[in-house]
Amino acid sequence: MRKIFALLLLACLTAADAGAQLLYKVSGNGLEKPSYIIGTHHLCNAGFASQVTGVRDALVATDQVYGELIVADAEKPDTVKMLSRMMYLPGGDTLRDVLSATQYKEVDAFLKRLMGVGLSSPQVMEKMGRMTPAALAVELQKVIYMTRHMGEYDPSSSLDKYFQAQAVKNNEPVGGLETVERQGRMVFDKPMKRQVEALMCLIHHEDEYADSMDELTDAYCSQDLDKLQKAVEKGYGSSCAMTAEEKKDLIDDRNDAWVKAMPGIMKERPTFFAVGAAHLLGAKGVLQQLRDAGYTVEGVK
Repeated sequence: MRKIFALLLLACLTAADAGAQLLYKVSGNGLEKPSYIIGTHHLCNAGFASQVTGVRDALVATDQVYGELIVADAEKPDTVKMLSRMMYLPGGDTLRDVLSATQYKEVDAFLKRLMGVGLSSPQVMEKMGRMTPAALAVELQKVIYMTRHMGEYDPSSSLDKYFQAQAVKNNEPVGGLETVERQGRMVFDKPMKRQVEALMCLIHHEDEYADSMDELTDAYCSQDLDKLQKAVEKGYGSSCAMTAEEKKDLIDDRNDAWVKAMPGIMKERPTFFAVGAAHLLGAKGVLQQLRDAGYTVEGVK
């Protein structure tokens, strides 16, 4: 199955059915003014924000924006250096030092097929050949998606960045529910054996991964959390699914930490939260945990 991105874009622009919902109002439980929380998707460009009902009013009604992290922090020189240390192999090591000869040949062949040039290129070796397997997998995921949707996806134009830019434009505070370092370690700081395993699985199951991303993006553009949850749960059962421990670290533990922090943030001033849509889903999701804590959480119509 190879979906054409125009269909996904059409789904975004037609804004789904009456039950579609990405933006929620959080009120009650001692809050003088409501806060709002929106689910974002890293493969959806900033222009999609105008398709979500109530976003403009929610931004006007709130006095600060919180994301998973402060996007501008990730662009600071010291942070870039820190992330580089996480993403690149130490010393003069390259992928030859952490992959078997067979695995190295497979990665090289994959790059040649995907990009037209492989690790024999000095430029590719410098950029990708020195990456950790985890960092290379993240890079390849973006390339795989972009090759399917050429000219339609702009990684520099994310929803998360857009919402924080609106706050800066309005001279409002911008906050992060966690640090860039925390996210970096979560993604890149894994045992080398597991990194290699995940990279090779991506290469061996490229179409399955790409189809899964299309399905997730389609569900998100439909603004349908039920459909999105089914797509996410299907991904948990895929060939290259994260382990239970990785899911706990990536989703559940972060949800718990954010929900502990959010009451104080909302009490300080009404807040517009923008976090990955997967964090809104299910009994352990942010929305349900806020309800369990006594807040009224309702979709913005």
